[in-house]
Amino acid sequence: MPHLYLASGSPRRRELLAQIGVPFTRIKVDVPEVRAAGETPEAYVQRLAEDKARAGLAALPGDAGVVLGADTLGVLDGQVLEKPRDQGHGAQMLRAMSGREHRILSAVALTDGQRCSCRLVESRVRFRELSDGEISRYWETGEPQDKAGGYAIQGLGAVFVVSMSGSYSAVVGLPLEATAALLAEYNIPVWQI
Repeated sequence: MPHLYLASGSPRRRELLAQIGVPFTRIKVDVPEVRAAGETPEAYVQRLAEDKARAGLAALPGDAGVVLGADTLGVLDGQVLEKPRDQGHGAQMLRAMSGREHRILSAVALTDGQRCSCRLVESRVRFRELSDGEISRYWETGEPQDKAGGYAIQGLGAVFVVSMSGSYSAVVGLPLEATAALLAEYNIPVWQI
């Protein structure tokens, strides 16, 4: 059975992989997250996941192993909601999502050097109306500062969510059903407890 490497610094992705009983080794990668002109959000998130997986493979000391890369972003009115640059940007995103539904796109890619496979999962999240005071207090918690879309559904940001359709784990950062299917293609079973 090949060994899995996770090309991500995200503690949430580490927790999600551990949740389904998949042993892995984390490797650090540095992939620029810059959207190309005319690139759709769907193509962008998939490219980032694949780029991270390939960068992880290139960082391995040998050729043995399978590398998982992933990326997640929000989309509202065709605009990509990435990690907030600062408090003003974070507040702007939350105000835009207030009382509305937005899409979360999460892509997971695996490569072993011979092939690279990617899955895209779309979920939808609806927020209740948010006050400026709530948005400000939420920023002060520190939680939204490194999260795509400027909130964490698995954390304090859950109080904003009226409804969600799709994959909860994808909104957190790694679509587990799609990940398990990809892992099976690379002969890596889940539930290795």
